[in-house]
Amino acid sequence: MNLNENLKQSAAKFPSNTAYTFLNQSITYAELDRMVDCVASGLSSAGIRKGDKIALVLGNCPEFITAYYGILRAGAVVVPINPVYTTGEISYILSNSQARAVITHASLEATILPLREKLEHLKMVIYTDSIKSEWTWERLIQKTEDNFESAFVDEDELAVILYTSGTTGKPKGAMLSHRNMASNAAAISLLGEVTEEDRMIAVLPVFHVFCISVCINVPITCGATIVMVPKFSPAEVFNTIRREKATLLAGVPTMFSYMLQVPEAEAEDFSSIRACFSGGASIPVELLQRFEEKFNVPILEGYGLSETAPVTAFNPLRGTRRPGSVGIDLPDVKNKVVDSNGIEVPRGEIGELIVKGPNVMMGYLGMPEATFDALKDGWFYTGDLARMDEEGYIYIVDRKKDMILVGGYNVYPREVEEVLYQHPAIVETAVIGIPDKEYGEIVKAFVVSTNESITMDDILHFCQDKLAKYKRPKKVEFMKELPKNSTGKILRRALRVEQVEIN
Repeated sequence: MNLNENLKQSAAKFPSNTAYTFLNQSITYAELDRMVDCVASGLSSAGIRKGDKIALVLGNCPEFITAYYGILRAGAVVVPINPVYTTGEISYILSNSQARAVITHASLEATILPLREKLEHLKMVIYTDSIKSEWTWERLIQKTEDNFESAFVDEDELAVILYTSGTTGKPKGAMLSHRNMASNAAAISLLGEVTEEDRMIAVLPVFHVFCISVCINVPITCGATIVMVPKFSPAEVFNTIRREKATLLAGVPTMFSYMLQVPEAEAEDFSSIRACFSGGASIPVELLQRFEEKFNVPILEGYGLSETAPVTAFNPLRGTRRPGSVGIDLPDVKNKVVDSNGIEVPRGEIGELIVKGPNVMMGYLGMPEATFDALKDGWFYTGDLARMDEEGYIYIVDRKKDMILVGGYNVYPREVEEVLYQHPAIVETAVIGIPDKEYGEIVKAFVVSTNESITMDDILHFCQDKLAKYKRPKKVEFMKELPKNSTGKILRRALRVEQVEIN
């Protein structure tokens, strides 16, 4: 399995199919394949060799797709980076990966330029939408060699390095092979029944593994169309779906929540969509059910991590979908729930979710100890607490590190959040544990509400007959918005940091 071969096969089989659309632009698979050849040839002419690392510091734009596959065709390795990162954050990733080149937008020149002088291994910076730079996108794609032959790359060779969000310490570079990425795209395509007729909305950030795998690799594997949207807004998504007659939409729970809150939105806005894919975080059952009722479209929830390329479980399009569950094993992937000794627990009991399959990463770049802790006998230890029912459906309970210990009792934030989401005035919520002299920890809820008159007592009363006493929030803080990462995932850790700073 090879990502580069996937594109070649789709270009040969569906040359006139639209590969992607972006605003008023579109390109066929035959044209995309030629453009990718140009990028690979240009990089080769500039001295890029097989195995070299090239950073993509780009937002949602066509150049990301072309550069991503062009780098792979040259035999090099893609290092996607969030373009809103600071110079220091980008510098760490470039240094850790030993990237030889960067492809970025001209607007980031002030961020990237100082790094060219600081990092000896960084040999070239290629700017899109620039005519003044030494290396421009236009110059790169013009340097096409006659009869250019792409580098031979084995399926087990490195394709992409994805840097985790760094919940503890510095971000870790998860090394993913062609086989890791290609096998996951094939499995998702199979369960989602994706064909060359589909049109996938790509509004998730392109530098994130969710978008790379589900919104880019999957369509290209199938000869489908990528409908790229520059950035998320409910109105833009609705307009794009109508204009492009999109059939698939991938998003995180926050996106579905925002779309649900648009008063004038109606089922007609989703009339061409046959399914939505949800990931990145667990979607509250209440949100899922309300969205499906309003827009008359199923949401297929899945589960994954950067280290697993990313999807390991998925609710099937046909057959049983279970609200609250992230689904069943992907083809050729095995999920298991184990105790602290790595022994599988009985069905229905809570333990740590571990994963084995062709999608599991090669390891963390330059971090043998972290790799040893995460990978044991081919199993990746996710750090997520889960339970599995008798039919193999997986329910994510919470992160191990997010569990709250109240007077010796385990409280899982998601269970409390699911109850809070049932309140008609609560739009978003996050629950954490805060220190308490008597109980060790108590539950605190952060709430975003549509009703300014709602009080803490209202919420506490609402929870009274829905949660055991020790699980109920003892404190409630109202906020205008909750901290989120680049994909819209609510960041509990940021709330915990704020609490430490306040105390």
